[in-house]
Amino acid sequence: SCPNLSPVALKSISVTLSIHEFVACVSATLNYENEEKVPLEASFVFPMDEDSAVYSFEALVDGKKIVAELQDKMEAQHKYEDAISQGQEAYLLEEDSDSRDVFCCNVGNLQPGSKVELTLRYVQELPLDADGALRYVLPAILNPRYHLSGQLEDSCLDIKTPLVPLDELPYTLSMVATISSQHGIQRVHSNCPLSAVEILADDKTSAQVSLAEGHKFDRDVELLIYYREVHSPRVSVEAGMLEKKPDSLMGDPSVMVSFYPNIPEDEASVTCGEFVFLMDCSGSMQCPMNNQDGSQSRIEAAQETLILLLKSLPIGCYFNIYQFGSSYEEFFPESVKYTQQTMEEAVNRVKLMRADLGGTEILAPLQNIYRKPSIPHHPLQLFVFTDGEVSDTFSVIKEVQSNSNKHRCFSFGIGEGASTSLIKSIARVSGGTSEFITGKDRMQSKVLRSLKHSLQPAVEDISLRWNLPPGVSANLLSPEPTVIFRGQRLILYARLTGKMPAAEATGEVGLKYTLQGKRFEDKLTFSLKPKPDADLTIHRLAAKSFIQTKDLGLTQTSAMDKKDVLKISIESGVISSFTAFIAINKELKKPVQGPRAYRQIPRPVLYKAFRSPRILCGEFYSMHKLYIILACCRQQGQLIVYIGAQWFPLVPFFYFSLKVIGGTKLMQLIDLQKANGSWDLNEDLTKILGVSLEDLLAAHPHVDLSGWATALAVVWLHTHGKDQKMEWELLERKAVAWIHTQAGSTVPMLVKAANTLLKSSVDPAVFAP
Repeated sequence: SCPNLSPVALKSISVTLSIHEFVACVSATLNYENEEKVPLEASFVFPMDEDSAVYSFEALVDGKKIVAELQDKMEAQHKYEDAISQGQEAYLLEEDSDSRDVFCCNVGNLQPGSKVELTLRYVQELPLDADGALRYVLPAILNPRYHLSGQLEDSCLDIKTPLVPLDELPYTLSMVATISSQHGIQRVHSNCPLSAVEILADDKTSAQVSLAEGHKFDRDVELLIYYREVHSPRVSVEAGMLEKKPDSLMGDPSVMVSFYPNIPEDEASVTCGEFVFLMDCSGSMQCPMNNQDGSQSRIEAAQETLILLLKSLPIGCYFNIYQFGSSYEEFFPESVKYTQQTMEEAVNRVKLMRADLGGTEILAPLQNIYRKPSIPHHPLQLFVFTDGEVSDTFSVIKEVQSNSNKHRCFSFGIGEGASTSLIKSIARVSGGTSEFITGKDRMQSKVLRSLKHSLQPAVEDISLRWNLPPGVSANLLSPEPTVIFRGQRLILYARLTGKMPAAEATGEVGLKYTLQGKRFEDKLTFSLKPKPDADLTIHRLAAKSFIQTKDLGLTQTSAMDKKDVLKISIESGVISSFTAFIAINKELKKPVQGPRAYRQIPRPVLYKAFRSPRILCGEFYSMHKLYIILACCRQQGQLIVYIGAQWFPLVPFFYFSLKVIGGTKLMQLIDLQKANGSWDLNEDLTKILGVSLEDLLAAHPHVDLSGWATALAVVWLHTHGKDQKMEWELLERKAVAWIHTQAGSTVPMLVKAANTLLKSSVDPAVFAP
C-alpha cells in the first residue's frame, strides 16, 4: 500500500526582512507543533545563501526564551545527544560539513501537544545585477547532491528526507520586508506575488512589502530592489561592543568600504585568451529551469548559451569544451585555435549534447584542465555551467583556489536549487564572477556579460592605501583585491585598532590600480566617529568575510586556518564549519517520558511527482549507483516507486527533449554567422530577413556579397533584436570590424541600402569602426 505519512511538526516559517542600502538583516522563525501522541525529534534540512552570516539562534518554549550558545561543533553535537537521551528538550543548528549553503536544525524531545518557535538571524551583503537591481534571495529549493562513490556520507543531505512535490508542501511561508535607502526607492519586483508596495516616507526613502497571503514554500523567493542611485562609494564605521576588550574583533570598530572603481570603457577589448567551457551534462540538467509550465530545460538553455558564446569569441583566441557527469569528455585533446572549422565542429557537437552522463563529478575534469600546459600570452579563462548538485563542494573550491594564479573562473548556477556555496566560491577564489539563472532570467545575457568581463584588459598592481591619524591602523579582514571589473562593486572589511581620536577626525582610503600603463586611484574620505548598531551588522559581515576566506570544511581546512576560523567564529557569534548553536531547556521540571519518534521534515525539490511522467531531478537514475526498490504502488494512474524514505514516479532514465537548438529567428541568425564575424548570402539568411534572394540580389550595392549579407544581418539585429542586445553585442562588434576590413569607404552606402531594403532606420553610427 502507499505510505501513510505522519503529521509534519513544522507548521510555518515566518521571515522578517530589513534591507538598509545593500545589506539585509533577516530574522526567520520556524514554528513547530507536535500533533502526535509520542515525543518527537524533528530534523529540518534547508538551504541558506553562501554569503549569509548566521549569528543568532534561540527557542521560545511556553513563553520562555532560550538563547543558544555557539560552540565547537563536536562539543555541541555531544551535548545535544546527551541532553535528549536524558529526556531534556534541546535544539541544535549546524552548517553542513560539506557545503556552507546547507543547514540542519534539530528539535529534540518535542512533547505531545507542545509548540516551540525557533528563530535564527543572519545578515548578508546583497549582490548588484547588471541593470542596477539589488537582489535578495530567500532560498527554498534544495536539490539532492550527488555523492562520489566511496565518499564518506556524513552530510545533512544524506538524511533520507522525504521529498515532496512543490504544490504539496505541508508548511507555509510568510515574509514582510522593510526597505530603506537614502538614495530613494524606485520600485520592487519579485518572482512571487506580493502585496502592494507601501511607501513609508514622502521622499521614497523607505518602503514595506510582503508576500501575498497563502504563499507556499515552493520556490526561491527573489526580491529585486531598484534605488535611484546605487553606484555611490561609501565608508561606514561601526562601533565595537563596550563589554569586549579593545584589540579584539568585536571590541574594536569595524569598517565597511564600498568602491565602484571608475574604470574607463575600452572598446578595443583583448583578442587573446584560452577559453575553456565546462558544461554539466549530468542527469539533473534535464530538469526544467523552474517549476513554471513550459519552462525550458537546463540543458537546452545551456546549449543555446554555449553556441552564442562560441559565436562571440574573438579571432585569435584558443578554446575547448568539456562535458561532464560521472565521467567527462573533451571536444579537443588540447585547446585549439578559433577558426571557422573548429567553431563549426564545436557548434555541431554542442547541438548533440544531452543530459545523460549520470552524476555531477566536476573535480576530475577540473584537474584535467589544470594539468594542461599553458598557452603563452593566452591567459586561461574558465567558464563553468552547472546546476550545482555536487556534494564534495570544498574539494572543488580548494582545487580552483590552488590554481587561481593561472586562471580566472566564471561560474553559472543553472536552475533553482543550485549550490550558492559552489558557484560563488569558485568564482571568488579565482578572481572571476558568478551568476545565477533562475525563474524567467535569460542565461544568455548574464553569460555574455561575464564574457565581456573576461575580455577586458587586465587591471594590474591593485593596492589599498589607508591614511589614518597617528596611532590608528586598519587591519584588512577581507582578502586583498586581485581583480577589478568595470561597473562592479568592490566591498572590503577592516578592523580599526589603536586609540581612536577624541575629537571629530577623518580618515582616507584609496584604491590604486594600473590599466594599460596608466595609474588610477579612487579615494574616499570618511568620518572616524563610529556609529553604534545593536546588531553589529558590519562586524558580523567582516567576520563572515574572514571565515569564507579560510574555512574549507572539516577535511580541506589546514590546522592553522581551522584555529583562526574557530576563534573568529566563536568571538563574533557567526557560525562556521567548525561551530554549531546549542540550546538546552534546563528548567524542564521533569524529563520527557516514553519512546521518542524521529521525524524528517519534508523539503521541496523541482520535480512534479504524481502529476506527469517527467524525469526526476537529481541523479537518482544514475547507472553508477544501485537503489533498492522497497515497494511500489499505483497512484493517480501512474506507477511510483518507494526508494529509501521517498516516493518517486517510475519513468525512463533516457528521457530527452528533441527541441531544436536555435528555435528563434535570433538564434537562427546567430547560428549562420561565421567565426570571422561575417554572414554568407544564402537561402537560410533570406528566410530570416523575410526577403527573397532575387530582391536581395537586385538591391545589391555592388560590393562583396558577404559584405552585403553581413550589413543586412547587423541591421536586422538592431531592428528586431534590440531587447536582447546584451546577447549579440560581442558578435556584432566582430561583424562590424569585418565589414570595415572588406568594404572600407563603401560602408555608409551599404548601411543606407540595407535600411532601405529592410524598411529600417538603423543609425549608421552603429557601423562606426
